[in-house]
Amino acid sequence: MKLAAMNERDDKEIVLRERRDQMLKLVSKGFYNELINYGVRKEEILRVASHLLDNLLAQGNQPGDDIEYYNRIFTIDSVKDEWKQHKQLAVDTVILRPLQPAVITRVVHWLSTPAIRDSFVPAFPQKETELQKYFTHPTREYFGIYYNGQPVGIVGGENIDPIAGKLEMKKLVGESGTQGQGVGKRATFCFIYYAFMIRNLNKVYIHSHDVNIHNLNLNSRFGFELEGIFFEDIKVGDRYQDVVRMALFKSLWLKIFSQRPAAAPDEKS
Repeated sequence: MKLAAMNERDDKEIVLRERRDQMLKLVSKGFYNELINYGVRKEEILRVASHLLDNLLAQGNQPGDDIEYYNRIFTIDSVKDEWKQHKQLAVDTVILRPLQPAVITRVVHWLSTPAIRDSFVPAFPQKETELQKYFTHPTREYFGIYYNGQPVGIVGGENIDPIAGKLEMKKLVGESGTQGQGVGKRATFCFIYYAFMIRNLNKVYIHSHDVNIHNLNLNSRFGFELEGIFFEDIKVGDRYQDVVRMALFKSLWLKIFSQRPAAAPDEKS
């Protein structure tokens, strides 16, 4: 029995190492692409790697931190749950309510920006009549995101599977001037709360195309972990892109966000 337990533990550690290694490969690929996009020549990449090593050595013996989860910003108790009374959830001044037709009109406007429209896997329909049908499909459930009383985006679940207890999450904060205000973080946290605490699901997963270091880091801080990569899975414009899938399980989310760390430093949100 003891040997079997040790073998099982070793197998789990191997799987975790392989997942971590895959994540590091993704980050490296994304970093490489971003360097090229910024105009760094291929022959200069080795110089960048050398500078990274210099920065690492300059840290001396300072211990590296584990993932800094967003429990330094908010916890489960941060959610104002008025679902039974008013069908809404809130964190600070960010509120989720069931999606209304008037907000869909705003979605059409937000999706007119190519960078926003092309960021979803697959892309949302562009016509308002098609969006109306899309959002009311029984396998989907969407909410309007309200910031200081005004609609600024949407968040919701697709491919809802109540038997398997899972759904795919999508989010869009499209209103100009709301980026960098912490709206997306709070809307995401509210929706995860809804999926796990109100719908009692077990798993929330997300897809993003290509490799975006910022998104990988942001999702990890909610507790999402890499599940897999679908290589050249979609076509955007004239080129194929990879699709990354990350997942968050209720048990891990509860463990992370049930209580605030005892000595959490101040952090901008």
